[in-house]
Formats: sequence, structure tokens, C-alpha cells
Amino acid sequence: MSVLARPPVAAFVAKSMQRLSRWADRRPSGPGSAASSHARLPEFPRRIRELTVRTAIAPARVTVYLPAAEGPPPPVHVNFHGGGYVMPLTELDDPLCRFLAAEAGVAVVNVDYVVAPQHPFPAPPRQAYDVVRWIAGHGAEQGWDGARLTVGGQSAGGGLAAAVARQALEEGGPAIALQVLHYPPLDLATSAKEKRAAIPKPVLRPWMAEVFDTSYVPEVTARADRLVSPAHPSDTADLRGIAPALVITAEYDLLRAEGVRYADRLAAAGALVEHFDVTGADHGYDGKDDQRALQVYALIARHLREAVGPSAPGV
Repeated sequence: MSVLARPPVAAFVAKSMQRLSRWADRRPSGPGSAASSHARLPEFPRRIRELTVRTAIAPARVTVYLPAAEGPPPPVHVNFHGGGYVMPLTELDDPLCRFLAAEAGVAVVNVDYVVAPQHPFPAPPRQAYDVVRWIAGHGAEQGWDGARLTVGGQSAGGGLAAAVARQALEEGGPAIALQVLHYPPLDLATSAKEKRAAIPKPVLRPWMAEVFDTSYVPEVTARADRLVSPAHPSDTADLRGIAPALVITAEYDLLRAEGVRYADRLAAAGALVEHFDVTGADHGYDGKDDQRALQVYALIARHLREAVGPSAPGV
């Protein structure tokens, strides 16, 4: 067993990575800073307000991105950021949130959810579900249409979006018109060392996945839980009735195979809207490649519009 598979060691490494991330985020410029994320895709304006949502786990800070169009309350899309369930990378998704607000005509709620090792599983998916239920039920007072609701996320955020859709299926709502799973981790029950990428040195290395997985779910047997590993063969529940899904994988990603398996499972349940594979791309490609990011973000925006309808004529 690798030393990184020991929970105390993984937690130490994860907390060190968090400190580095917070330091980078505070810099006025440079990769990894909030300022650099805000500067990307400047053609899409940043119209935001912040809220705090009370949940059974802990209060969750959320940033609401508002569409420019005036008119009736817009649909609402709940976004969960990536970061291996460990890194607090909320601002990394700022360009995506601005794009979707402008191009899909939706209010985008970007969630700063609790992360491991401080809050291991099941805290993040439980909190994420609480946030989504709150958003669905408080649209009238907040200015969005909670009855036209979608969820999505990148990397670990895609895993949380899948977990939210699963809880909504099991607990009778809220109704989710679309789940967007963007290069998500969907099988933590399979060791990262057993996963294979199409290139020798993928962005997401096995040692990184080992730190993230161990920090998030320290108990190995719990990694087969349906809210963690819905793409693992041990999860055989009937998924008919789960929210329709757009699954996006990247050709060179270490996580591609599990994304494909889950897309196939959703297709068998009649819940797959589209599986799109980004050729020649690796995990997190949209954080650096603006041209490719715009192409895939446009695909997401189109699916959101088709799932919930535009917020105003002409959107």
C-alpha cells in the first residue's frame, strides 16, 4: 500500500495543497488566482451577488451569476467546482458561470461547498443536495425559477452533480431537468493505480487521485457507495427516472473510462441526452484552452436551453 493511501498522510498532503491554493488565489495575477479567472473570457460580463445557504452540514456560500436579459425569472443552474473534493477552487469556474449566464440565459449559482479532509464523505454530497433543494424552493424570493432547475460540475463537481441527481431520484425531488457531468470522477472504488489514460503522463496522476480519494473517503469500503462510485459494477440499482444527463469526457483523461461507463449506464436507463468526448484533450483542459472551452461551454449552454427553455425572447 502506498504511503499516500494512509489517511493521516493523505490529509497532511491535502491540507498543504489547500494552503498553496489559498496563497495562489490571493495573488493579484498569475495562474490559479481569482483575478486570472475573472480576466478570462472578458466578453462575458460578471454580474454577481453572494448568498449564504444554511444546510444540515454547514453554511454554504454561493455566488449567483445573473443573465443580462430583463424579463420573467430565469431558469437556474447550480454549478459545483472541481478540485478532487479537496481543493476550494470556486473561482476557477467563474468564466464558465459568466458564459452560461450570458449564453444560456440562466441564473448560475456557483457553490462553495465543504471539502475534505476537514469534511469527508458523506458531507459534500449531502450539503450539495441541501443547497439544490433550497435553490429549488426559494426561487420566488431570489429572482429565479426554481421549477426550471439544472445541476452540473467539473471534475469532482461533476461527481457531486451526479450524487445530487441520485439523491433527488431516491428522495422524490426536486425535479432536475438536466445534470451536466464534465470529466467527472465516478468510480473511487477502483484504485487510481488500476486506471489507465491514453497518454503516458496525464494531467491527473495516480498519486494525486490517491491523495484526493483517501482524503475524501478514508474508509476504503465506503468508496463503493452509490454517491461516490455510480460507475462501479457493484452499483446495480435501477436508475430509470433519474435526471437526464449530458456527460462530457476528455480523450486523454485518467477518468475517461469511468465517465464512458456511466454514460452507458445512463443510456440503458433512458437518461442519457448526449455523451460528448473532447478529442485530444486531458482533464481540466478548459482551464487553459479558451478556444476549446468556448466550444464545449457552448454545447453545455445549448443543452441547458433545450432542457429548461430560454429566460426571455431572443436568448
